[in-house]
Amino acid sequence: MPTHGSLTKAGKVRSQTPKIEARPKTSPIPKVRNRSIFVKRYMLKRKPGQNWITPQY
Repeated sequence: MPTHGSLTKAGKVRSQTPKIEARPKTSPIPKVRNRSIFVKRYMLKRKPGQNWITPQY
């Protein structure tokens, strides 16, 4: 079974791409995070899960 290109060139583009440093990840302050969780669960009465957005009719 023929291959599409030689294996000696594998990873050529990735090795040529310049490395960019990742931005530092910051998590919200616990008080703010807990407040947003409270609003979602109790005030908006949303269920846990991936599709928690209520449909707009």
